[in-house]
Amino acid sequence: GWCPLSPTGAQTTQLLVDPPWMPAVLWDRVTLTCQGSGIAGATTWYKDRQHWGQEVCDCITVTVSGTYTSDRPSSGCSPPMNISDDQMVLQVPAWALLEGEMLTLRGRY
Repeated sequence: GWCPLSPTGAQTTQLLVDPPWMPAVLWDRVTLTCQGSGIAGATTWYKDRQHWGQEVCDCITVTVSGTYTSDRPSSGCSPPMNISDDQMVLQVPAWALLEGEMLTLRGRY
């Protein structure tokens, strides 16, 4: 099965990535945390549009590249998060930036 829409049709569930760099890559030992309303510990995970499992914890450490989505019963599905296995990347902070703010880039090759 695939992730259902939230009851209101709006996505209020979010995936937080740690470390907070985009694009997210396997060699960073990425942890995804599902954040949303609803019952804690009732998170359903999807990888590449396929059911990946239900977790007691609202976070997973990613060991396989792919596109991940989480679902919380009251707030629906998160936007997808792609985790790649690229060896050469230029990363930017995962948080929102405002015009004029100092930007730190991170590269690995």
